Amino acid sequence: MDDSYRLEAGSPSVDDYLRLRREAGLSEPPREQAERGVRGAWTSVRVVHRPTGETVGMGRVISDGGWYFHIVDMAVLPAHQRRGIGDAVLEALLAAIDTAAPGAYVNLLGDPPGWRLYKRHGFVETAPGTIGMRRQNAG
Repeated sequence: MDDSYRLEAGSPSVDDYLRLRREAGLSEPPREQAERGVRGAWTSVRVVHRPTGETVGMGRVISDGGWYFHIVDMAVLPAHQRRGIGDAVLEALLAAIDTAAPGAYVNLLGDPPGWRLYKRHGFVETAPGTIGMRRQNAG
């Protein structure tokens, strides 16, 4: 990541969070859920484009703080991708986890565009030993 970007600790604003998810091609939760989610992160980082002040990237961790750590909301705006921002975000999140709980169980659910990034940082597929599952919307 070059000097035109600044990595900051903390979550983006709710508006930036929703915009980043939408523009990066992720699903957009209802605002009320986004507000709770942004506040509920174990740790999070955001990336600001210095020339414009725009938040252009983010990542969060949800956790019990001891053993389980789940990386979520990895997003970089398309116009700012392929500049090392995703690497910087993931490295910062993993460093926070490693400091707090060396050897902890860290997982994520990665969509195809992020697979190369995650593999570069040591993530491997868990199947067939385990598989990711999700609950269909109950509402």
